[in-house]
Amino acid sequence: MAKTLRVRQDEINKNAVAHGWWDGASTPEERHKLIPEKLLLIITEVAEATEDYRNGSMDTFLGAGGKPEGFWVEVADAVIRILDLAGAMGVDLEHIIDVKHEYNKTRPHRHGGKAI
Repeated sequence: MAKTLRVRQDEINKNAVAHGWWDGASTPEERHKLIPEKLLLIITEVAEATEDYRNGSMDTFLGAGGKPEGFWVEVADAVIRILDLAGAMGVDLEHIIDVKHEYNKTRPHRHGGKAI
């Protein structure tokens, strides 16, 4: 059976804590202060995905030391960082995604008039 997003979120956050990404942030207040830093780490992963796209590195491959590389790996890194942040903040991101997706179903075609 596939893991739920909530289970994955909790596992990712526990791993991030174990690897020092939340050192010095044991209280909700301390974790809250790190939100801007965590958002910038997410943006960095998206920027790395953009760079791989520009370089034509869409395939996933193993780099030095067996490290997964490529566009989709960087996208996965961004998702991992988002799930870590939600886990650290005690947010049920899976539920919020479900609520937002249901709302999005009611929106008109290309709502908001934003250009791609």
